[in-house]
Amino acid sequence: MFETPSLALPLLAADQAQKHVTHNEALSVLDAIVQLSVEDRDLAAPPDAPPEGVRYIVAADPSGAWAGHAGDVAAWVDGAWSFYQPREGWRCWVEDEAALLVRDGSAWVSLSSGIDALQGLALLGIGTIADAANPFAAKLNKALWTAKTAAEGGDGDLRYTLNKETAADVLSLLMQTGYSGRAEIGLVGDDHLTVKVSADGASWADAIIVDKSDGSVGLGVQPA
Repeated sequence: MFETPSLALPLLAADQAQKHVTHNEALSVLDAIVQLSVEDRDLAAPPDAPPEGVRYIVAADPSGAWAGHAGDVAAWVDGAWSFYQPREGWRCWVEDEAALLVRDGSAWVSLSSGIDALQGLALLGIGTIADAANPFAAKLNKALWTAKTAAEGGDGDLRYTLNKETAADVLSLLMQTGYSGRAEIGLVGDDHLTVKVSADGASWADAIIVDKSDGSVGLGVQPA
């Protein structure tokens, strides 16, 4: 074996002359593919006058000096193109797209497309920053939850479940203006369904209370 199994780096032979040539070749390969970042992945023909060290992912149906190297990493080194065939699991940053790709064995795909499960996250922020007080935070204008249909393997239902630990705890939907509470609906300190409102976020008035036992309704007070 005269090359390494993973990155195909050339190995020195015991009695080899000019060992520095092989050593420098191995360093050139490492410099080209370690911490891989390419300028573009949409070109099928090499650019004119590329700068030293620039790298590309060769697009489909390549021509010219890139012919036969679709999907490979092309690097301009010492006045010539060097090509590196990617292996499964390689990751690459595409500079003009600000996108992270991964090699799935046959093609370069977006890293996010290969993620089908996220487990045990401590924080998740969508369009904003999550923190310890709000470990899940989203800043957006619309959100959609829709049922998985029977044709997709679901049952067509959509049930949104919220749970609290004890009856004395709060389980509610709190609506605010300028981060000051104005309305709240839920099980607020007990297991009766309560609708309450506020003009200032400090003083609250119960508007509707639905008794947990018989469904009787009280306006402003708990029903008898």
